[in-house]
Amino acid sequence: MLQLAEASLGPDGGAGSPPEPRGASRPCRRARGTIRPRVLQSADDDLDRFYQRLLEALGPQGWWPAETRLEVILGTILTQNTSWRNAALALQRLRAAKLLDLARLRAAPEVKLRSLIRPAGFYRQKTRTIRGFLRWLDETHGGSLRRMLGTPAAELRGALLALRGLGPETVDAILLYAAGRPFFVSDAYVRRILVRHDMLTENATYEEAQGFIHRRLKRDPQMYNEFHALLVEIGKRHCKRRAPDCQACPLEEFLPAGRLAVVRAGSSPQPDAL
Repeated sequence: MLQLAEASLGPDGGAGSPPEPRGASRPCRRARGTIRPRVLQSADDDLDRFYQRLLEALGPQGWWPAETRLEVILGTILTQNTSWRNAALALQRLRAAKLLDLARLRAAPEVKLRSLIRPAGFYRQKTRTIRGFLRWLDETHGGSLRRMLGTPAAELRGALLALRGLGPETVDAILLYAAGRPFFVSDAYVRRILVRHDMLTENATYEEAQGFIHRRLKRDPQMYNEFHALLVEIGKRHCKRRAPDCQACPLEEFLPAGRLAVVRAGSSPQPDAL
């Protein structure tokens, strides 16, 4: 079974942007205001060590909770701007209505689809996104998910990004979890953790964070799948937006020296700005 944790995604089809930390670590800014990721000398080793430490501490996460690739794709759309719990409820309603099937989903009246996915929020926009995806699938791939998912990765990514309502995080989640392609989903949880460990500046973009990871880890979709799931779980349990629980976190030992000293002295890191 494919598996996903409780994450929320933003209005462009990607994860919402959490605040970034203040305090011991300061962003590294280049001339003319351009912000670039800042890489520690040991960053390459740290990412591998992060992965191994999290796997030891938390075990395999078994993402994404779906029985079919269509369900994965619908889940990535439905979880935009909401929790996975709400998206899962919408998926349950689609399943009960027997609409987790391409032919039936395609034939469903728009008003019915809106009603069924209402628990996921933004149901009008998400209905448009789903129906737009189905039209594109029919026109471009003869309605075949197998043909679509067999398209060369870069070509498929570009085509999906051109569809209304699909941002980079949603598209990369489709590529990774439905197509098994090595695109790391550098969502809000991932960026928050990398910033707090001084690997990225606080304003690093999605593309910068993804490129940082792609350059330092082997392009292995299975590893990307597991590592992303583990980082999201750490984000939910410990590396929270406003009240990080660093002392109980498996990644505490990897904190930058200044932040680690604050944590081990018994103080909490400064809350995030946004």
